[in-house]
Amino acid sequence: MLAARNILKAWLFLGGFAALLTTLGWWLGGLPLGSLFLVVALLMVSTLYWYGPRVILASLGARELLLAEAPLLHSSLERLAVAAGVDRPRLYVLPDGHPRAFAVGRGRGSAAVALSQGLVTLSRPAELEGLLAHELAHIRHRDVVVQTPVVVVAGWLLEASRIGGILEQALLFILAPVAASLVQVLLSPKREFAADAAAARYCTSPHGLADALVRLEQAQELVSFRASPVTEPLYTVNPFEPIGIAALFTTHPPVGERVERLRNLDPDWREKLRAA
Repeated sequence: MLAARNILKAWLFLGGFAALLTTLGWWLGGLPLGSLFLVVALLMVSTLYWYGPRVILASLGARELLLAEAPLLHSSLERLAVAAGVDRPRLYVLPDGHPRAFAVGRGRGSAAVALSQGLVTLSRPAELEGLLAHELAHIRHRDVVVQTPVVVVAGWLLEASRIGGILEQALLFILAPVAASLVQVLLSPKREFAADAAAARYCTSPHGLADALVRLEQAQELVSFRASPVTEPLYTVNPFEPIGIAALFTTHPPVGERVERLRNLDPDWREKLRAA
């Protein structure tokens, strides 16, 4: 049900994007310009669908993590992918110390998961498994099919304000809310709750992911992070301070609520911990 809904949302978004550009061309120059805009729109939609994941990975400086570099991590990813019922995605690493993870792609058979070097260094094995399972859940639910093109288009809109010269601030004032509205309409915070619950099933325990979420939230205060705020929907938790433009793109529910829901999946966890 979640997968079907996300596929529908993705096609509506891509189709609406093409229709909007075509209508703009027709309004500006009639049928000839409208036809030209239609061709351009189809090329842009094709780029979004086929190359959107590569655009995001390249823009964030990710490189593919070879099997020989992290065999245990690859093994965990493959085992969890089987549990999630998806093809094993490619594994990428972000060469910086800020702990974070995200997934991009076109669906269950064509996706990638990226982990930062800081996350791999900081997290315990159970926490890494929980985070991998969470990203695999986004792939299973086809959240990535919506997130990937939406983030790319929102990024295009923000970048468009940079060509404004002396009008840059005015363009940013107009385009940032438009980009943020696009993100907020298409990406519900509920997708994170669904991915958390699915990850708990894949790992047979909710506590690895719950511990990882707590650790990631604490790390926000210790490690500085700079990136485009339009990438916020990609990450497991929101790595940005909710101020200024970044506040417009917040799509994640509070970490405390997510942790509470995960712990409630195993209500006797405190007694088990005392007895261990």
